[in-house]
Parts: sequence; C-alpha cells; structure tokens
Amino acid sequence: MQTTLDPEKQKQAKEYARIHRRLWLVDTLFSAIYALAWLVFGWSISTREWLSTFTSNEWLLVALYVAVFGGIYSLLNLPLSYYSGFILPHRFGQSNQSLKDWIVDQLKGLAIGAPLGLLMLELLYLALRLTGGTWWLWAAGGLLLFNVILSNLAPVLIMPLFNKFVPLGDEHKDLEERLLNLAKRANTKVQGVFKFDMSKRTKSANAALTGMGSTRRIILGDTLITEFTPDEIETVLAHELGHQVHKDIPFLILSGTLLVTIGLFIASQALNYAVTLFSFTSVADVAAFPALMLILGAYGLLTSPLENALSRWRENMADDYALSSTGKGEAFASAFTRLANQNLGEIDPEKWVVFMFYSHPPLGERIEKARKYSAT
Repeated sequence: MQTTLDPEKQKQAKEYARIHRRLWLVDTLFSAIYALAWLVFGWSISTREWLSTFTSNEWLLVALYVAVFGGIYSLLNLPLSYYSGFILPHRFGQSNQSLKDWIVDQLKGLAIGAPLGLLMLELLYLALRLTGGTWWLWAAGGLLLFNVILSNLAPVLIMPLFNKFVPLGDEHKDLEERLLNLAKRANTKVQGVFKFDMSKRTKSANAALTGMGSTRRIILGDTLITEFTPDEIETVLAHELGHQVHKDIPFLILSGTLLVTIGLFIASQALNYAVTLFSFTSVADVAAFPALMLILGAYGLLTSPLENALSRWRENMADDYALSSTGKGEAFASAFTRLANQNLGEIDPEKWVVFMFYSHPPLGERIEKARKYSAT
C-alpha cells in the first residue's frame, strides 16, 4: 500500500479543487442573480398575488410560494448539480455511482430536505407574523433547538436511508476492541463500532463519531477498512474522539448559533429597508423571501472565513489529541497521505483558498505536524 504522495494524484487534486471553486462561484452568482431577478422584475409579488387567489391561509401560502420559487430554481440549477455531483466525480475517478443511484440519492435528499426545510420556513414566518421586531431571536432559538435534535437523531433516522450500517463483527474484532478502548480512554461512551458501505458511492475514505448521548457511535467507511492499516484507522478515529474530548460539537453549534443570531438581527434591519424598497406588505410577506435569502447569503459569505478559522482551530486541537493519545505520528502521517491520494486532497492550497474555503488545516500541514511529532 502506498504511503508516499503521488505527484500525479496531486496534479489531479489541484485541478479538481480548482474546478470545484469555479463551480461554487457559478452556483453562488446564479443563486444571487435568480433571487435578485424575482425582486427587481416584480415576479415575487406577482407570484404571491397569484397564489393568494387560491388560498388566504398563511401556512399554505408559504408552502405554495416556496414550492414555486424553489422548484423553478432547482430545475434551472439541475444541469450544474448534475455536472458537479455526477459528471465531475466520475471524470476524476472519485465516484462509483451509476446514474440511477445518483438520481435515487437526489430524490431521497429532496424527500428528507424539503419537509425539514419547509417546517423551518413555516416556523420562521410564524415568528415573523407573531413576534414583531424580535422575530430574529425566536428564529435563532429555534435553529439551535433544531441543530441539537438533528445531531442526535441523524445517525438513527436519516443516515441509514443513504447507507447500510452494520457492526464490524468477528472479522474485525481486534480493530473494534482497539477503537472501543480508544473511546474509553477519551471518556466517551459509544453504542458500538459500525461499518458502512461508502464504496457504493465513492472511492474516498472516511470515519466519524456521530450522534449525541444514546445515539453516539463510531462509523467507518468500508473503503477505510480495506485500504488503511489498523494503526492508521486508530489515528483517524483518535482525531474524531479529540472533537468529543474538546466538546467541539456543542462549541461549534453554539458559536454557529451566535453568528447566525447576529446575522438574523442584521437581516431584520435590512428586511425593513427591503419592505419599503420593493413595496412588500410587511416583513412577514412571503414575497420578501428572496430579499431575506440575499441578505443572509451575503452575510454568510462575509462570515464564512471566520467560521472556517474557528473550525481549523478546533481541527488542529483534534490532531494534537490524536497524536498525543496514540503516540503514532508515523501512522497519522501515512493515514493522511493515503487520504490525500485516495480522496484527491490538495496538500498545499494557496493561502487565500485556505482562508476562504478550508474548514480543516491543509493536508500538507497535518502530515508535516505528524512527522515532526514522530521525530521528537
């Protein structure tokens, strides 16, 4: 098994990352232009007025408006989604999916995401209608509660819809015991170690510690088990346990909620201006949804470097924990070298790219840190 960086893979990784950034820019610009067009050309108010001829129920009006607005957007954006989600990964040898399986995944995602998204929007517009100028506080509180519930339930209700999770079993008994002991040393209770069929979609490898409380479990992609040594898997999982030791899940939920709360407050002020500018009936007018989308989108772009910096800080801490708890710097370095080769991970991205897009330290820095640890 190869534990040195493949120069050809790195050339592909750089090109793959460059294309992804261009697609992100196209998608971002398209989303902004689409929302702006609905405001400038009056389509938003016209659609709300047309839908109002069918119903005066506020809840149903929100659902119908979002179905029209989001449905048209999804259809127009489908070619880009198809290229970035199916064509590009196949072109770079990162996907094992058939077109049929990709379509099924999209439909599953829609069946799960649409009801959850609609529920959140309905509650947001309820807050807009009932709480006046404090709607942003209620929305932030609701988002915090939603994130906590989703983090707890996703491993048992949502993730199994996309992948099959099975206990490691006797074939990997030694690895299971090693990982459970690692969790025990981290004072982390888990409900077992599970393997999932990652290879049915991708050639990439990954592991995670998912869930909270009674749903917390260790999950390993079958690609990780097949391609990595037990020592390498142990260091990858030790990194994930480092997040638990440092309480990163609640930290990132709370810090993210704080940033969102500030964003929602700014949005509440900007939305008042948009109501006057575009002649909406009130901030609770569903026709103002594209304006809210633009405001929060712009805020997200401005604050994403801060969120990424916070995440990189916590990821560095988790790397330090993995090295100190296992003492296996060489295994850590070889594991992340394999990840760079297998996942087409760019090891030395430009600094502005890291600043704008990276929630993790670059792989090259992480590999170098592990090698320095081994040398001490």
